[in-house]
Amino acid sequence: MHHEQRRPFGPGHGIGFNNGVPNRTWNQQLKIANPKLADEGKKNFVWAKNHMAALNKLAEKSSRSKPFKGVTVGVCLHVTKETSVLIDSLVRAGADVKLAAANPLSTQDDIAAFLATEAEVWAWRGQTPKEYDWCIQKVLESNPQIIIDDGADMHVAANTSKLKSVVGGCEETTTGVVRIKALEHDGKLRYPVIAINNAKTKHLFDNRYGTGQSTFDGILRSTALLVAGKKVVVVGYGWVGKGVAMRAKGLGANVTVVEVDPVKAVEAYLDGFDVMSIEDAATSGDWFITCTGMKSVIPYHAIESMKDGAVLANAGHFDIEIDTGSLLRQARSFKEVRPNVEEVWLPNGRRVYLLAKGRIVNLVAAEGHPPEVMQMSFANQFMSALYVLKNHDSLGNNVLDVPVDIENQVALASLESLGISIGKQTKEQLKYAKSWKL
Repeated sequence: MHHEQRRPFGPGHGIGFNNGVPNRTWNQQLKIANPKLADEGKKNFVWAKNHMAALNKLAEKSSRSKPFKGVTVGVCLHVTKETSVLIDSLVRAGADVKLAAANPLSTQDDIAAFLATEAEVWAWRGQTPKEYDWCIQKVLESNPQIIIDDGADMHVAANTSKLKSVVGGCEETTTGVVRIKALEHDGKLRYPVIAINNAKTKHLFDNRYGTGQSTFDGILRSTALLVAGKKVVVVGYGWVGKGVAMRAKGLGANVTVVEVDPVKAVEAYLDGFDVMSIEDAATSGDWFITCTGMKSVIPYHAIESMKDGAVLANAGHFDIEIDTGSLLRQARSFKEVRPNVEEVWLPNGRRVYLLAKGRIVNLVAAEGHPPEVMQMSFANQFMSALYVLKNHDSLGNNVLDVPVDIENQVALASLESLGISIGKQTKEQLKYAKSWKL
């Protein structure tokens, strides 16, 4: 059986290790791949910032008043050009930012190098699981007061350790909110967390339009194959699944949706998609894209029944949605045939192609969401982090929604950045809306 060698770093990183932990060979504070990439990272930061006017506007006032002065903000996000605009906003607002990556393979090394000129950074592309955990721990060792997370790995580590400095935080994505709610349910949540993903200005746009586009960006960069005419199976019909299915249809694919929620299944059917179980869909699909946040939604027995050459991609945060463990254990052989494409030979003599090692394909194989979408998500993060900092004493150890006032500010700033103005309700209409009389 052929197993590819998995290096902790790509070529030329030049950082040594002791027992799976990086040696600090060139810098005692920062741990990035290559500081010489900072100039390239700055160019990409400027490009993103020029397309994130809503975040820039909302952060501008804070750049003068410095509300985060003296506050350490621990951040665990995908280190992308869009994230760099949020980090820069926090730094300009006075924050002492400590940054780790939210995924071992999603860091854009040029952005990490640029951000290392503004903040303390522990992030590089191609981390092993031990290195990934080590970076999160380095952030927590700085005793942050606020945590901004994507996937809840840092929140879970903070709440299950002896760390006492954190007064509150935010969580970016669906999977992370589910995990933090589980902490709350078990009585282990020790500070308030605002669920950014629950904001309409996040999940209605970031999840649907952002992931819908960027998922296909990752798949097409990896495969360079034609979408039109393909039978694309979208597993899950939440906001991410809706976006992926919509974009697949728009590119000319024949789309099937797999769902276990009966209401979402009816919605997918009425939206014009075939709906069936993964077992039924497995035999006919060409491409399979998971969008659930749930474990093993494409189980190994379904993979066994797929046609030769089927493509497997994951749009969820963690690499648990495709049963890659069983797939690679049972495989006759597997090897990388293109960047981010592994050809896996099954015992039955057929092949499947696994993209991005089953990790989040839009960030591993592409650059993540477009900046125009992320300006709303990160404006919510910025404003909610400030809200938690000011009000944590009265919020309790709970998972909270983004305050309506913040939602409205983000939406209006986004409209303004697009050059769109809308009307306002009249006093008569406002009065009518509060009355039971016609």
